[in-house]
Amino acid sequence: MEIDIQMRPGSSVAKVQLGPNEQLTAEGGAMIAMSNDIEMQTTTYKKNGGGIMKGLKRMLSGENFFINHYTASGNGGEVYLASALHGDMISRTLENESLIVQAGSYLASGPGIEIDFNWQGMKSLFSGESLFWLNLNGTGKVIINSYGMIYPIEVDGEYIVDTGHIVAFEPSLKFNISKVGESWLSSFLGGEGFVCRFKGKGTVWCQSHNPNSFGSSLGPSLKPR
Repeated sequence: MEIDIQMRPGSSVAKVQLGPNEQLTAEGGAMIAMSNDIEMQTTTYKKNGGGIMKGLKRMLSGENFFINHYTASGNGGEVYLASALHGDMISRTLENESLIVQAGSYLASGPGIEIDFNWQGMKSLFSGESLFWLNLNGTGKVIINSYGMIYPIEVDGEYIVDTGHIVAFEPSLKFNISKVGESWLSSFLGGEGFVCRFKGKGTVWCQSHNPNSFGSSLGPSLKPR
């Protein structure tokens, strides 16, 4: 599987070149175009193995109920993918590793990647963000997307990131939701609200724009039907 991410960072598109009989799993609605001899199968979890609860968990995590599985013919083929929001993409190769991904940032992965749903309890609930994180683990390639540009931050000790700007992070990092200012009042008056305080050593991938903030600013300008 070869991944070529084009038109970065504002309007990224992933061109995925599949070898003979190779498979790709992608978020529902992400496909732009594909070779005419690629077979597509839609399930709620794995190819040839759905599950209503898996689909419901995906919906709660901010993803689509269905995911699509693409299988190339003996001649191989290609699939073009894009996300719903304008922004960036990156590809990561996991070697029996895990990557924690914020809801809505998962785009695609190889067949060796398991997609699990991590409940983060009340700390995620109070952040106003997703109730779930996606835990991608196994061996293979993954594609994640963002709203705006993706950039890595190397953490060695402690680091603070606004909850709406987190795309993904390594599981070696622990985090807690807290205020950024000296008091809750100053945090909210400053426009920041909740943040994640990461501790440990690892990488956090951030997005330059916050989709929730954009929605809040755009909403009052939209005329009701």
